[in-house]
Amino acid sequence: MTVPTGRRERKKAATRQKIADTALRLFLEQGYDAVGIREVAAAADVAVTTLFSHFASKEALVFERDADFEHRLAGAVAGRAPAEPFLPDLRREVHALVQHCATPGAAPVWRMIDASPALRSYEESMRLRHSEALAAALAAGPGRGRSATACRAIARSVVEAHALARQAADPDAAVNELFRMIEAAWAVTAPA
Repeated sequence: MTVPTGRRERKKAATRQKIADTALRLFLEQGYDAVGIREVAAAADVAVTTLFSHFASKEALVFERDADFEHRLAGAVAGRAPAEPFLPDLRREVHALVQHCATPGAAPVWRMIDASPALRSYEESMRLRHSEALAAALAAGPGRGRSATACRAIARSVVEAHALARQAADPDAAVNELFRMIEAAWAVTAPA
């Protein structure tokens, strides 16, 4: 996550984090559907408009690192030459994201997400956005010369690797296994 440099940026980041932390605490204590936006704003001691200036929806409060994750995935491949290896860096990012999502403290959050149709739907749309951003970064960099379909398929595989690995008994081994398949698929799509 990028660390804000100026005082104003630090205050905004602190307010955003306070809102997210408060929302998550309330959701876990009372249930996602039982807590309203006004309750979150009041408990975080901010106006509802302030909450919405940081988060576009109630679901976004649960996935507060969404933009950071998307940026990290796309950033792992952005600006690379077609022949420059990027899969090791992308694998490291996925490992880091999985470790973040597979901590013991994350289990109640994932149970809450799994129990809520709204959160599951938001997560699915978030994963699609992440894969589209990654596909665009692949097509602009190391994927030049590969078809848009190949870039999108690889990007979706990477994002799904994150989702599958965080649910595995051994997340690190799952990432490694999945990336062996992704690496093979990437090699197969190389232009002749």
